[in-house]
Amino acid sequence: MVSNTDDKKMEEPQSQPAAHQPEERGRSSSYGSEDAESLVEPRAWIYRAPRIGPLRLPWIASPPMQLIIVALVCFLCPGMFNALTGLGGAGQLSPNDNNNANVALYSTFAVVGFFAGTFANRLGIRLTLSFGGLGYCVYAGALLCYNHTQNAPFLIASGAILGLCAGLLWCAQGAIMMSYPPETSKGRYISWFWMIFNLGAVIGSLIPLAQNIDSTMNKVNDGTYIGFIVLMVLGALLALCLVDSKLVQRDDGSHVILMKHPTWHSEILGLWEILRSDPYIVMLFPMFFSSNWFYTYQFNDVNLARFNIRTRALNNTLYWICQILGAFVFGYALDMQSVRRTTRAKIALFILFMITAGVWTGGYFFQTTYTRAQVTTKDYHKFDFKDSGYLGPMFLYMAYGFFDAAWQTCVYWFMGALTNNGRKTAHFAGFYKGIQSAGAAVIFRLDTFGTPYMDLFLSCWCLLGGSLVLATPVIIWKVQDSVSLEQDLKFTDQTEADVVGYDHQKAS
Repeated sequence: MVSNTDDKKMEEPQSQPAAHQPEERGRSSSYGSEDAESLVEPRAWIYRAPRIGPLRLPWIASPPMQLIIVALVCFLCPGMFNALTGLGGAGQLSPNDNNNANVALYSTFAVVGFFAGTFANRLGIRLTLSFGGLGYCVYAGALLCYNHTQNAPFLIASGAILGLCAGLLWCAQGAIMMSYPPETSKGRYISWFWMIFNLGAVIGSLIPLAQNIDSTMNKVNDGTYIGFIVLMVLGALLALCLVDSKLVQRDDGSHVILMKHPTWHSEILGLWEILRSDPYIVMLFPMFFSSNWFYTYQFNDVNLARFNIRTRALNNTLYWICQILGAFVFGYALDMQSVRRTTRAKIALFILFMITAGVWTGGYFFQTTYTRAQVTTKDYHKFDFKDSGYLGPMFLYMAYGFFDAAWQTCVYWFMGALTNNGRKTAHFAGFYKGIQSAGAAVIFRLDTFGTPYMDLFLSCWCLLGGSLVLATPVIIWKVQDSVSLEQDLKFTDQTEADVVGYDHQKAS
């Protein structure tokens, strides 16, 4: 992915014969290719590894540092958004107007997200990500306004604006996470991102928990929304610290595979070229569609329906903590080099089948204890964490969080295992987030119509299980132990000399 607008003054590392490389300093690396025995640092400041005492950090233009910056942007923008929506109804007493805003959000997101790879490849990571972060600020501001004016049209319009921005942000994020790391580290990069990102939701959840710990009301106060707005603005500004993809260099000297000279024409055509050259990706679309479908049920029809505000805030915190745990476990397991990648893919698929059956079986029994008609009565008592019988639902909600992290981590890893091409992963990420958002728009609308809770629960369970069945042929037959450089270069205007690392040059 390339930007035509920034960093032209920065020195871009050049591939040179081994005899003319800058001074080499051997060291082991914990964040890049495990095969690299030496590190070459070009002279530009973005390639100088800073030190903190004896510790040497990755340079700013390295994949791990770029991933950390993107993760922190998502920590501050969608991470805070997740904390807010995780309260159910975005912290409001009734979810209806917020559901309508979310329908507008995800409907726009679905359209923009599907085509977002074209924009990200043409405009570049930095502008795409920073513009995307601004939409979260607008949405949180609309919720603050709604707290006083009940201005539903403004809230719905802010949802549509956020859908536009979020489609761009998540496309850029997905492309970085899948194309920057070497093949042997993709699971860990996904894990690092997901843990930092969801730490934002954890901290964001602590804000309403601390502010409402003594409250038995069912909506949050103004201070909660103001805190979210400030953090989201910081996230949008932080995105400007990224460097262009063409300047990113791995520790073995290799570069991200992308288009050197993207145009609007080439990137619009690229969308259709992928569908023609990689039609199997359509088999993963149901898995994409179902990946956010269950959020509405979990946040609105479990957390909001069954618990008061302080208990919802506590549940929300525990949910995102379990997301961090799930990302850590699955991300590192997916990178176990002692097992072939094709075997790891099949094992991951089997485990997804097992935890989908286990977690949602527990959810079924909990759902049989209440209905939508019961919780809408005026005298209905909502669970408080001090009530007896709270422990079981608490662990179920934690299991929902762990399951979500497992699902999202595996989906990203499956896509990353299909290609190392930055241009292609941008389109994959756009497909993923666009189709995912289409599903979210549908279920938010169903929830607004008052669809029975059990029907929504069963739709989640059936979609998840059915999508795994449809994805099985792709995971079994299309995931390879390694994708060749020749195959990755087919979708770009680059040559092997543009992207190979120093180790490859020495070997040749």
